[in-house]
Amino acid sequence: MTDTATMAGLDPAALADVLRVAGDPGFDRIQDQIRRTGGCADPIHLQGSTVTRDRTTGQALFSYSTDTEPGGRLRIACGNRRASRCPSCAWTYAGDTYHLIRAGLVGDPDKGTPHTIREHPRVFATLTAPSFGPVHNRPGTRPCRCGTRHTEDADELGTPLDPATYDYAGAVLWNNHASELWRFFTIYLRREIAARVGLTQKAAREQSKVSFGKVAEYQKRGAIHFHAVIRFDGPDGPDSPPPHWATVTLLTDAIHAAAARVRVDLDASGDHPARVFCWGDRLDVREIKAFGDGSEITEQAVASYVAKYATKAAEISGAADAPVHCRKCRGSGYSTAYDRAGSSLSKCAGCHGTGLGEDLARLEVSDHARRLMAACCDLQPLYPERNLARWAHMLGFRGHFSTKSRAYSTTLGALRQVRADYRSAQHRAALGLPDPDEIPEATTLTLAHWTYAGHGHTPGESWLAANIRREIDQNRQFAREEAADDDMEAWA
Repeated sequence: MTDTATMAGLDPAALADVLRVAGDPGFDRIQDQIRRTGGCADPIHLQGSTVTRDRTTGQALFSYSTDTEPGGRLRIACGNRRASRCPSCAWTYAGDTYHLIRAGLVGDPDKGTPHTIREHPRVFATLTAPSFGPVHNRPGTRPCRCGTRHTEDADELGTPLDPATYDYAGAVLWNNHASELWRFFTIYLRREIAARVGLTQKAAREQSKVSFGKVAEYQKRGAIHFHAVIRFDGPDGPDSPPPHWATVTLLTDAIHAAAARVRVDLDASGDHPARVFCWGDRLDVREIKAFGDGSEITEQAVASYVAKYATKAAEISGAADAPVHCRKCRGSGYSTAYDRAGSSLSKCAGCHGTGLGEDLARLEVSDHARRLMAACCDLQPLYPERNLARWAHMLGFRGHFSTKSRAYSTTLGALRQVRADYRSAQHRAALGLPDPDEIPEATTLTLAHWTYAGHGHTPGESWLAANIRREIDQNRQFAREEAADDDMEAWA
């Protein structure tokens, strides 16, 4: 086995399953499958077969069936981006995000951006939520408003000083509208740029283009804020130089002005008042340096920072990392059938109209997160189109965590396709199959049939996957250290 020292901490049932897996005749293949997924914590199980034939002769060049696999199943990685659900797949997602953001900063011709991109004005902007009530924090060298100097890992951080007066409804509704705030910000940003150079919006677009890549992050208090790389390009995108008037100073001023203009209205509903949502006053905009000059805002630091938070969600605020809404009604609280009078939809029989599929009181979440999740469910009947109960585990936020403008750099889909093509080429080489790119006339036809057969691990397989994942992490760390040593030797 990978690490027998950790078996001592297993409960009897898990230990028995570890021994069962180890004694399975197909143990080597089980271990190989888990290793191929990178130690995925919740792999997808498939059943089926595939056959590759010569298109001309019909001869079978390769065939595979899961009938020969242990348990008749093939395991593939789940692809979940959340580190709390699958550290292995989250590491891959973070790596893709890192390369996507970095390609838009330093340039990578293979990813759609030239190296001259480093000469374009770039800033790293952070847009935050407003205050919904005072919370415990660490204000520099001063004690918190509660009179205590909290440690960095104190459980109180981010929780309200007075939960009774904290605006929980406002907090989750702001999260729910955060994506709209960002959309209006990008619209106003282009308008502010045009106004500052004395051009119409059309003329400004003909001379320059604004590109961005952003990621959403939860604060301790459970509010969303956005980190964004914003860059000036020429009219043709990253391949063209920006105009002479496109400077970091102008971009910074336009970002401040655009953020101040954004307003999103929410009408009153029931006894809930109308609201106007806007950005908080803690807007931070810093120039991204191309080369190290003592500044912390470097290309490497920005790409690493964005990639780090691309794999995190509301669980860092103490919330649940899985949906809690009723699956029968998808959190709406209503069924698809009308009541006897035929005037309105009937309440869902599964959740009795609450939209919840879980008992919030029994969830292992912080009290602050539980109040925020409860606020989502309480507001669901008032704003049914906002789907608050469905996104209660996200504290109301329902947007994409990682987004970018079209011309910023490559896409996550393109990066995944490159990885898939590389693995496909390896597989063909191992089987001796022709490369269709090198020999176009040697075409093949692949017929496949796959069905979903479940997901996850048994306790023994989970232990094995965790050890394989730990081994892979150690090998990566050793490789990084060796690369750093080589760089130091080359520099010396």
